[in-house]
Amino acid sequence: MTKIKMCGIRREIDVQYVNEILPDFIGYVFFPKSKRYVTPEQAEALTKMLDSRIIPVGVFVDAPLENVIELVKSGIIKIAQLHGNEDEEYILRLHAENIKVIKAFIVKSAEDIEHAEKSSSDWILLDAGMGDGRTFNHNLLNGISRPYFLAGGLNPDNITDALKLNPYAVDLSSGIETDGFKNFEKMKQIKSSVI
Repeated sequence: MTKIKMCGIRREIDVQYVNEILPDFIGYVFFPKSKRYVTPEQAEALTKMLDSRIIPVGVFVDAPLENVIELVKSGIIKIAQLHGNEDEEYILRLHAENIKVIKAFIVKSAEDIEHAEKSSSDWILLDAGMGDGRTFNHNLLNGISRPYFLAGGLNPDNITDALKLNPYAVDLSSGIETDGFKNFEKMKQIKSSVI
């Protein structure tokens, strides 16, 4: 069954929502330019409230390697999701610390998929942009040979079509929000669609 990741968790009420819904993963955005940004201290407090069955993921954009390692070693997050220009060496250095990695790739062409498939990361995440609610041409996924997180513009209206692509996981953020904040009803709709 396809797994669910709900990204951009930043309030106590968001954690209450996910504790009831039980997605497989949640994401904290540690990119200061994001409207969903949380500090390590805020994420630590949220993780303490989080149901232990949910895996917290940290989303980073070209962050200093030491910051990523510290957040995992402290138990605030369990997986690092990389959305910047992090190279193979960066990923391998995280692997050397026994840190699992999701590497995000923006998909505009078949070449982008080929490039993503060569990544040494544990998982790849295929996206249209940077949390802007747009989708990419899913026909480009024909023939993909490794498990992937599908992101980019997913919402309760198109999740059924997305699931037909058989991704390892679906990753939602703006599609489960209203006026920039997580919406419990939309989150429940996603969960019920995936079951």
